[in-house]
Amino acid sequence: MSTLGAREHQMFPVLNATQITTARRFASGPERRFAPGESVFAIGEQGTPSWLVLDGAIDVLRRDGLSQEAVITTLGPGQFTGEVNQLAGRPSLAAGRAGPEGCVALPFDPAHLRALMVGSADVGEIVMRALILRRVGLIEAGGAGTILIGVFGSPDLVRLQGFLSRSGFPQLVLDAAADAEAHAFVERSGVQPEELPVVVCPDGNLLKNPSEAALATCLGITPQLDPERVYDIAIVGAGPAGLATAVYAASEGLSVIVLDERATGGQAGASARIENYLGFPTGISGQALAGRAFTQALKFGAEIAVPLQVKRLDCSGEPLALELSGNRRLRARAVVVASGARYRRLDIPNLGTFEGAGVSYWASPIEARLCAGEEVALVGGGNSAGQAVVFLAPQVKRLHLIVRRDLSETMSRYLIERIAALCNVEIHVGAEVSALEGDRASGLTAVSFKNRSDGSVCRRELRHLFLFIGADPNAGWLQGCAETDAKGFVVTGKGPLPLQTSLPGVFAIGDVRAGSTKRVAAAVGEGAAVVAQIHAKMAKRSTREDA
Repeated sequence: MSTLGAREHQMFPVLNATQITTARRFASGPERRFAPGESVFAIGEQGTPSWLVLDGAIDVLRRDGLSQEAVITTLGPGQFTGEVNQLAGRPSLAAGRAGPEGCVALPFDPAHLRALMVGSADVGEIVMRALILRRVGLIEAGGAGTILIGVFGSPDLVRLQGFLSRSGFPQLVLDAAADAEAHAFVERSGVQPEELPVVVCPDGNLLKNPSEAALATCLGITPQLDPERVYDIAIVGAGPAGLATAVYAASEGLSVIVLDERATGGQAGASARIENYLGFPTGISGQALAGRAFTQALKFGAEIAVPLQVKRLDCSGEPLALELSGNRRLRARAVVVASGARYRRLDIPNLGTFEGAGVSYWASPIEARLCAGEEVALVGGGNSAGQAVVFLAPQVKRLHLIVRRDLSETMSRYLIERIAALCNVEIHVGAEVSALEGDRASGLTAVSFKNRSDGSVCRRELRHLFLFIGADPNAGWLQGCAETDAKGFVVTGKGPLPLQTSLPGVFAIGDVRAGSTKRVAAAVGEGAAVVAQIHAKMAKRSTREDA
């Protein structure tokens, strides 16, 4: 946690006597005494509380590679254990042991920890800041959390790295061929080459080339859903619009669940740096913004389930029901459609061969490391494409930006000026990708792009192509329930509630809504506005029932 050294006092604060007295009111149980060296909590332990040390000390440890442990810190009186996972009762990423003299500590389970944060602004701010900084520290340290072992740069390893990174989970990636410890572990475990990558979960379970859903289950990300429970609001989509709805609705006492088939952040999560979002004059990455909103939603008690696909809305009666992957079902009084949009795919027959093997719809530090010092191409003229260009260009040899129209028609001025200052970016206006070369085993080897006006073709040998080409709405699961326009975007505003769809009780916000402003700030604003409209809808329903 070296880069956070200057903020260590915020990562591991010491509560004073008054703050400890305040915190005591929210404890989930009586204080407990632990003997010297006794385990307080273990790595991978589900639902472990946050412990406030009253006397003695707790040594906090993380995993360091496959078989070692490293001490993170020793907590004394007035200090508390835990990080972001403790807000939601997810498995612990660290272990705690009572110090040489033992310790006395007070437990705060997830519900009581959240109550402390909401009930005491003073102590709550201290605790929240510490939990977030500790998660950042675990990510930077690299040894905590989940261990991935595979072939560097392989499509499946990159897929799992991307999922963990977008979900804000710490990870350690080991090369099965170059790292001696990893190689020995693979041989000892009897893992075959075709079964790579393997994942060692925090609780020690071993997964062989798992899906994102299987990995999420192992990490405790996807909660167990009660089919009999009826939520006040079910939000489909964990981008800025959906997370904003979750924060505002949960803070007002509504029961809320957020579902997303990939990870938090949505399309905005692919933005390397957003510089025109109010309140962040130096900019913020889409992933960082989503991470803050995610933690804020947890603070107020919202449930967030990823990756969990919504297959269909059952609108045949009340309450509304969502049919989910894995034959699961969820019921809610109101549904907020915040499922956003997805980048379009190129109309090239062999595109699928290279998705994850040279073709990416995301420009994160993972992809940047893979293409460092190489020649790359990027397709797209919107702001997300511009942010990706600005992020990637300093790390690559040359970047070909392929756009159909002049950038001034589709991109913000500040991004156009920034791209113009990059000497290694070559812009191909009026061009489109016409062919991809290579195979699944070797990956992408060359890209050809054609000038649409004269038909001339330019071929470049390169191994990385990034696609940011417009968006199609993720609204197919609403078929037969809510009206959409000719392009598939959800129509709203035909009744007294501007964000309600043609189906009462179902609301649409953000990029999936017809006529919406495709900006993060607009999506967040709609997320706040829709909660007020849901309240109005519920109040009207309650009045009818009383009558």
